Amino acid sequence: MQRNTLGLVHTFLERHVKPGAFCIDATAGRGRDTALLCQLAGRKGRVLAFDVQPEAVAQTRALLAKEGLEAEVVLDSHSHMADYADKGTADCIVFNFGRLPGGDPKIFTTAKTSIPAIDAGLTLLAPSGVMCLALYYGGENGYEEKNAVLSHLKSINDRAFTVLSCDWLNRPNDPPMPIFIWKE
Repeated sequence: MQRNTLGLVHTFLERHVKPGAFCIDATAGRGRDTALLCQLAGRKGRVLAFDVQPEAVAQTRALLAKEGLEAEVVLDSHSHMADYADKGTADCIVFNFGRLPGGDPKIFTTAKTSIPAIDAGLTLLAPSGVMCLALYYGGENGYEEKNAVLSHLKSINDRAFTVLSCDWLNRPNDPPMPIFIWKE
């Protein structure tokens, strides 16, 4: 296992996503999480991926084609995911908050859409469904989204969801935070 946020998230996904699952990659980016979800859910599963950047959608589709995988890749905000799926049907939802690796550093997620997207995702989760968030911060996007998301997560109903936030205490330079949510 890689001892970083991506490694933790992927290990978590590998343990929770079963063949036939319905998964959502709320921030497709370069398509790595989308591809992993496709592999884990298998041919009988369904994977839906979102990104607001045409470059990210193109990169995700290219990676899926190269790997022989299929997903619905949508050019739209993660905050609109509830328009594409029914409540209580998603087995897994993944977010990478921040910016597109290698993309324009001035384009990044913000609390304005990320918090409504998290809330939409919570309504979409099936019983025993899981959500993973990789919260990238610092640099161009600063700390506003991180602080708002962490504050919001503290307000989530603890009888309906379990929220675990992890922090790298001995890593320099604002390492991304892995956050895991389970629906009861």
